[in-house]
Amino acid sequence: MGLVYATANKPRETTVLETDESPSPCVPCSRHHEPEVPCIPCVSDPRPGNPGTLQEIHKKVKDLYPRNFEGAKLLVKKTLSSHFDVAHTITLSSVTPSGYKFGASYIGTKRIGETEKYPVAIGDIMPNGNMTADFVHTIGCRVRAKIAAQIADNKYRACSSTLEYRSDDFTVSLTLANPHFAKQHGTLVLHYLQSITSRIALGAEVACHRGLGIPGGQQTIMSAAFRYSTGYTTLSATLGEAGLHVCYHRKNSQQLQMGVEMELNMRTHESIATVLYQFDLPQADLIFRASVNSETTVAAVLEKRLFPIPASLVMSGMLNHTKQQFRVGLGLNIG
Repeated sequence: MGLVYATANKPRETTVLETDESPSPCVPCSRHHEPEVPCIPCVSDPRPGNPGTLQEIHKKVKDLYPRNFEGAKLLVKKTLSSHFDVAHTITLSSVTPSGYKFGASYIGTKRIGETEKYPVAIGDIMPNGNMTADFVHTIGCRVRAKIAAQIADNKYRACSSTLEYRSDDFTVSLTLANPHFAKQHGTLVLHYLQSITSRIALGAEVACHRGLGIPGGQQTIMSAAFRYSTGYTTLSATLGEAGLHVCYHRKNSQQLQMGVEMELNMRTHESIATVLYQFDLPQADLIFRASVNSETTVAAVLEKRLFPIPASLVMSGMLNHTKQQFRVGLGLNIG
């Protein structure tokens, strides 16, 4: 699953909308028929509501991970209009590729729900021609189309297309990744997530891989998903032929969030557990994220707003005790 969505779910530095909660799915009341009308939840609606997508079933825990980097980084964002933003990034590092990167993002005027706007186009390009791009649009109020592509060394390295349908109490999506129609190679993934109650959701994933490097030329992997959420507490798990993935998220207060993640690979008989937390201190305009895992890796990122100027100072550190590796980064985000 990580291979399929490596391009579509790549972290972006040009994100325009950043909220603490994921965008609420569009589940219109029966009295709304126009897709342009914002979706207002029905108070008397007994249905559990749309559960979101299966790809984001572990999103609350994934958002707690510190985004570590090594070396020096300068990020300058500029808002040209209410719909169009640009970003300039300069990276100096001995580990990751150094250089300049230009990013742009566009958000349209079609509003779905309270926080979602379409179409959305995001792209990054480097002077050597390497580029990543994402495009998301909606058809009506329930159907979404997503396209993601990555170009490196003048070749298409990865691409995926997703068609998603969100009903009142379930979400189904079909993804085609890295297709080669002449050789009949590629990956086809079907996702389904169903709300059982307002707190419980069950889902399933079927992935079919075709390629030269796969034994027999074709492989099908199935997995099941479960999520229990009370708002402040979320427990999610996926179980399949590849292994077991369990996440637990707890919002202790407005300032503190904690999470635990465990991944078990049944093929290699390897497992890893990670403990994460995020501390927000609005009085000091400070956000601190940290993690420690069973492979003796400790990572942390501190972000401090520098008022009255519109900038943030970012400090990153990561230490692996077993490999005796230490990496530190210092960044400045302007805009």
